[in-house]
Amino acid sequence: MTEHELQLRIDLAACFRLVAELGMHEAVANHFSAAVSPEGNTFLINPKWVHFSQITAENLLLLDANNPQDALREDVDATAWAIHGQIHRRRPDIRAVLHLHPIYTTTIACLEDPRILPIDQTTARYFNRIAFDEQYGGMAETEAEGARLVGLLGNHQRLLMGNHGVMVTAKTIGEAFDDIYTLERACTFLVKAYSTGRPLRILSDEVAEKTAQGWEAITDFSQAHFEQMKKILLARESLHQNNEGAIDVTESRFTR
Repeated sequence: MTEHELQLRIDLAACFRLVAELGMHEAVANHFSAAVSPEGNTFLINPKWVHFSQITAENLLLLDANNPQDALREDVDATAWAIHGQIHRRRPDIRAVLHLHPIYTTTIACLEDPRILPIDQTTARYFNRIAFDEQYGGMAETEAEGARLVGLLGNHQRLLMGNHGVMVTAKTIGEAFDDIYTLERACTFLVKAYSTGRPLRILSDEVAEKTAQGWEAITDFSQAHFEQMKKILLARESLHQNNEGAIDVTESRFTR
């Protein structure tokens, strides 16, 4: 295993466990993946039906999107292969993919008008920066469906999947984590604003665009957020394991 793959395993395992801590998991469903090879076809993904809180660097699967035999493995979920396999096969520029069903983002995805209206600085991050899927047809279990979703994503980083959930993509796992964290907060603000029943004060297109560009200029903020969250998780897990008399968590590795 290369140092590059090891670090990806560490970061992806941390991402799963952080999302579990934040309550954005869906039982033992949903999947995150990270491209390992320069071509993107070799990627890491969570094994079938394992809770996010139980994901470690070691139990992540290493798959090849160009190898049909990997789709037949008992520990590979069909929807994971259909969606993530197609993305990593067709989009080598995408290095991290998170697909999940967080409460508030999915709530917005179920509205007739699923736009994330720019009502504050957080929602403005997504101004004209989300693709939409309005043709939910059941479980995404085929490569054809995965290819359709890749096509809908287009030049955007996020796909709001109508009546389903959301998919975010990024160049790093840290950026993807910060994106889904902020997207869920944005949708939380919007749902709560809708719930008042009072008119929304929507930012002008000019201000919303300026704010979105401001967000795009601070990817180091996203990475710093992820690194800080990893430190918090590491400290919490180390304390818990010490109290239980178990083995300490190795520095930043999330391997046990």
